[in-house]
Amino acid sequence: MSRSVRTRPEASGQALSEAYDTALLDLDGVVYAGGSAIAHAVESLARAREGGMRLAYVTNNALRTPDAVAGHLTELGIPTGAEDVITSAQAVARLISEQVPQGARVLVIGGEGLRVALRERGLVPVESADDDPAAVVQGFGGPDLPWGRFAEASYAVARGVPWFASNTDLTIPSGRGIAPGNGAAVEVVRIATGAEPQVAGKPLPPMHRETILRTGAQRPLVVGDRLDTDIEGAFNGDVDSLLVLTGVTDGAQLLAAPPRHRPTYVDADLRGMLGRQPEVVAAGEAGFRCGGWTATAGADRLELDGEGEALDGLRALCAAAWTAAGEGACGLDGGKAVARLGI
Repeated sequence: MSRSVRTRPEASGQALSEAYDTALLDLDGVVYAGGSAIAHAVESLARAREGGMRLAYVTNNALRTPDAVAGHLTELGIPTGAEDVITSAQAVARLISEQVPQGARVLVIGGEGLRVALRERGLVPVESADDDPAAVVQGFGGPDLPWGRFAEASYAVARGVPWFASNTDLTIPSGRGIAPGNGAAVEVVRIATGAEPQVAGKPLPPMHRETILRTGAQRPLVVGDRLDTDIEGAFNGDVDSLLVLTGVTDGAQLLAAPPRHRPTYVDADLRGMLGRQPEVVAAGEAGFRCGGWTATAGADRLELDGEGEALDGLRALCAAAWTAAGEGACGLDGGKAVARLGI
């Protein structure tokens, strides 16, 4: 399917919570970090829900069950049912169930979320490569996952057992910083075996399919903090997206984004769901204006002039950078301009 290349963040005359029927929200780095709610998340989600928007929580973290995630969100002050949570464990379990017989054994390298999702699909979790598994599935198992679990996966995969991964996020946000994610663990087995897993999680289609099947969303808005999972997943699903700057993505990374990583909208945090999105307009040769800021693409760097809301300056810089880059990634130096905004 052909699509136009996004060259600037879009405007919205309506609050995003009114323009879209369902928010497909990432969790880590968007709603919470290290178990604690991110600033403004609880009240922003409450207002969006009160206005009629459905909230669904879509996570690549396969460790916890939907019940556990819903319980955690409810404790944070965000009333949530298990049916409102979609995990990569559910997506990969469906993918496996379409390729192995009902009742097949599946070697699990991960946590309880994977086991519950497999049982939901009529599959039997096992713990050893010697249990004659029909598939191997790997998902985030937390910081205490024993090293020997990777050996079990490697033994089975080396024998030719089909290998699946819930996701391949290399990192995951925590309350203490950025920690290794499931993708780092997948690399261990890949190095040991030379094999390649089938992957279900964001940004790949199985996760988007699982989300739409479970929510029935007609006009969804993906809300995330990662360009290579949340935003690329929205791009692959041909739906709109909102990037919030409360997780792993910073301003410089956003300016350098190739087309598949360019969000529809950009905002500081989940309050961005509640308001209109400002327009970015052309302003002379190679220049773009948003609010009180004008950004220009020079020969080797991005220039920023003006004053006002920092996010407006970033939006203008995105337009200058993405237009200059076209279908590639912007190589212009935007560090000084971003530093001026404090983003």
